[in-house]
Amino acid sequence: MPDLHILTALNMGIDTHDEPVVYMREDCDICRAEGFESSSRLTVGYQGRRLIATLNVVAPSVLPPGHIGLSRIAWRSLHLLDSDRVSVGHAPLVASMSAVRKKLYGHRLDAVEIHAIIADISSYQYSDIEIASFISACVGERLSLVEIISLTRAMVECGERLQWPGHERIYDKHCIGGVPGNRTTPLVVAIASAAGLVMPKTSSRAITSPAGTADTLETLTRVDLSLAEMQQVVNQAGACLAWGGRVNLSPADDLMIRIERALDLDGEGQLIASVISKKVAAGSTHVLIDIPVGQTAKVRSQADGEWLAEQFREVGQALGIELRCLLTNGSQPVGRGIGPVEEARDVLAVLRGNLQAPQDLRERALLLAAELIDMADGQGVATAYRQAAEILDSGRAWGQFQRIAEAQGGLKPLPQASYQETVNACRSGILQAIDNRRLARLAKLAGAPGDTVAGLRLHLKVGDVARAGAPLFTLFAESPGERDYALDYYRNNRDIFTVGEASL
Repeated sequence: MPDLHILTALNMGIDTHDEPVVYMREDCDICRAEGFESSSRLTVGYQGRRLIATLNVVAPSVLPPGHIGLSRIAWRSLHLLDSDRVSVGHAPLVASMSAVRKKLYGHRLDAVEIHAIIADISSYQYSDIEIASFISACVGERLSLVEIISLTRAMVECGERLQWPGHERIYDKHCIGGVPGNRTTPLVVAIASAAGLVMPKTSSRAITSPAGTADTLETLTRVDLSLAEMQQVVNQAGACLAWGGRVNLSPADDLMIRIERALDLDGEGQLIASVISKKVAAGSTHVLIDIPVGQTAKVRSQADGEWLAEQFREVGQALGIELRCLLTNGSQPVGRGIGPVEEARDVLAVLRGNLQAPQDLRERALLLAAELIDMADGQGVATAYRQAAEILDSGRAWGQFQRIAEAQGGLKPLPQASYQETVNACRSGILQAIDNRRLARLAKLAGAPGDTVAGLRLHLKVGDVARAGAPLFTLFAESPGERDYALDYYRNNRDIFTVGEASL
């Protein structure tokens, strides 16, 4: 490449998430000669490494002459140091985009086309807009079962795969989400691993919820574990509670999740492929899927839940894992806390056997743990439930959780929110329903999960008596602006809580 196409790199320190972005002056000779303009896709190279990035054109005052700015992810990807000189050129045509356009018009894709799309996404060939177009083309049950299987395989093949020598069976569980506060994973892992099951649990961060399992666990202990650290923790404790994004199990899925979060989309086919690809990549052999069903949950009806469960089983069988699905009650939030820290408080309360611990969270965790134990020994769910309850009530699960946390760096004290506001019921009666979706939005407007202390704590559950002027929930936030924004949303959406008539 001629000298005209060589520029001095400058780290702009701008966080563009996982989309590489570069910055060039509007009077740059390369921009003029090559016809580059904002949103153009460029190839940037350094010592044999190549990166496709999106161009932002900036005013001359932003960059020195002869320089090109790089966002944080672009800088890290090329392993640059200050004043390194990089080459700049047109990005090659991404051939797999023709398959995306094919899907946008409603046609089915074959395994080769799907693999090409996922491979290109994994290697940062796609811009965020292009990833969004693929996600949008696949939502609304637009992926056939064959396409979902192909998508799952492609996600596995384009990432790392974990191995667990010496262990024939590796157990895992996953909840598809849609119900705030349903933080059973830490409890299930503690109970099941105390029963002897090997559970190297990797979890994701929130997509459309106020907290993902990794978000909650990170308030309690370190979850950013490398593969070697995961293996060490599992050798010590028989289980781990790690963030899956660190070990690169399914890089394309991680990139798509970020876009799904921005679009507030979570299509069924991509949901199945996302979950199972990460379980296969994590080395899991036996997997339990929790599918909450409720009018304001992700899955609205029993029929939809049964359809999704069958799709999960078919894809799991095709990928060679034993998979069991359990349809659970998703009619209202689980536990009392919504948001990373508040959900962590509920988890600790159940593990410690506190009298005020949320019983619905405890019972759901016992049920899920019993299903996993039954998958292991086949003695029946009722017997397994009694075993799980004994492990929890005796304190063995709490001791096991502490061992896991200690192996991962130790337990951390939970922080307190800077601002909190208790909201009272406007009328007296029986609390008949809670809207899961709008309650989750309320917690997110308060700052969750970005601010781990943000969220809310319920003072009433469905079936409880509400009294006018008595506490309904407490809102937590880290800034007065987010607090007020969330409270304003609630004032316009008081029917998140349905209070019916009752003689009190």
